Amino acid sequence: MPETKTEPIRTKAPALENQPRSHSLALKDRRHLAVTGVSRVISCDESAAVLETPLGNLTIGGQELQVSELSVQSGQVQLSGKIEYLQYAENRQSNGGVLARLFR
Repeated sequence: MPETKTEPIRTKAPALENQPRSHSLALKDRRHLAVTGVSRVISCDESAAVLETPLGNLTIGGQELQVSELSVQSGQVQLSGKIEYLQYAENRQSNGGVLARLFR
């Protein structure tokens, strides 16, 4: 009887935290904005909202901004108001502070 080799069966699904979350924007009439892939709402008031996304921090500026829907599990945020601008900034990771930079 010929010898057969068997491959181990993978029983665990890959961890969801390690997979990048997809991100998209949908703007309608500059009054309604739907954002997916949001990992955190950093700040929000009537004139600006800052959202953490996989592509960087997204700042939404405008007037009379309101979060009309927020789903932390799915990462979906819907805003309404007069949307004047959208701006991305790179997410900055701390590398240990001032002392770590001095001793590099």
